[in-house]
Amino acid sequence: MEDYIIIGGGIVGLSVAYELTKQHPHANVTVLEKEEKVAFHQTGHNSGVIHSGIYYTPGSLKARLAKQGNKSMRQFAEKHQIPIDICGKVIVATEEKELPHLENLYQRGLQNELDIEKLSKSELLEKEPHVRGIAGIYVPSTGIIDYSKVSNKLAELIEQQNGQIKYGTAVTAISENTDSVEINTNKEVYNGRYLINCAGLQSDRIAELAGYHLDLKIVPFRGEYYKFVEEKRDLVRNLIYPVPNPEFPFLGAHFTRMMDGNVDAGPNAVLGFKREGYKKRDINIKDLSEVLLYKGFWKLAKPYLKEGIGEMIRSVNKKKFVQNLQKLIPEVQEEDLIIGPRGVRAQALTKDGKMVDDFYIVSGKKSLHVCNAPSPAATASLEIGKNIVERIHVEEERKEKASVNV
Repeated sequence: MEDYIIIGGGIVGLSVAYELTKQHPHANVTVLEKEEKVAFHQTGHNSGVIHSGIYYTPGSLKARLAKQGNKSMRQFAEKHQIPIDICGKVIVATEEKELPHLENLYQRGLQNELDIEKLSKSELLEKEPHVRGIAGIYVPSTGIIDYSKVSNKLAELIEQQNGQIKYGTAVTAISENTDSVEINTNKEVYNGRYLINCAGLQSDRIAELAGYHLDLKIVPFRGEYYKFVEEKRDLVRNLIYPVPNPEFPFLGAHFTRMMDGNVDAGPNAVLGFKREGYKKRDINIKDLSEVLLYKGFWKLAKPYLKEGIGEMIRSVNKKKFVQNLQKLIPEVQEEDLIIGPRGVRAQALTKDGKMVDDFYIVSGKKSLHVCNAPSPAATASLEIGKNIVERIHVEEERKEKASVNV
């Protein structure tokens, strides 16, 4: 019997397994991954940004774990010689009407105890000479990294500590009782003392297999990027973000210098027709019908109809996409951009049409289910791993005390 079984070989699942092998070096820890390598889905399509935590509600798990994760991810990278660049980013107001929102964001950053500074127009241009802005915020702790490399190192460390990663192993059924969990897969049956569901885009389905019918559903949103041709990369020094639109639940198109030297521009955010589909033509009837038949999706879509239509237009019309980017960098032209990467965000959505804003973790009898871990989950991943292991310890101690009292 395994001591701990983790479903999902993305950066969150690997961080959980890594923390378990550190704290319990003699435990049997197994990761079940349905693909043939780690970091195949959300992690492998990540923008590579090490976030600061400035956007997130003070006191929330996101705010706390993003800030702690920024530090621990930097330490992990330095210890294991993974290339990293703490280059900082600017958040830019381009119009007077954005200044109150910029100030609110600045105050939120202070509440989250971040080292940030306000920028005048001239100070903004010193950092990003090609940006069009009237004011900004500088966030020096933001950086860039390749999360696939982080994941591969975590996998290596897990196996060095006698943990196992079972590739090509898809979960088909789960039976949970008060003492153990039985997990059927396409290859064999696994029995464990504890199950941790880190299945990302499939996390709600895994929870349902374990018998937990949640008041939410994972809805996939595809993010589409362009990237600069090589001779135009100098338009962006590091990271440039807009002031978030308070009427739209995504950050908006931004510019990100990547570790390989490329500069990505985007994303726009459109409904994905397949949970693990990264191309416009990728469609899965089951995935799409689940979304279209889900009342929560339509309740979300109604108030954001105008913004959503705009995102769809930019998805198929490069000219409109570029016009959106020109709000930040007017010099950008269509010929400066080529098709870039695609990613899918696993966003939990409740029946009443609300996006689950914070990380959302559900406790079972002998399981924990990470059912909402979009950005900044990669930044916070090592801290999420610590948090989950702590939750397991607390739950096991509670049950041990209860059995003694009986």
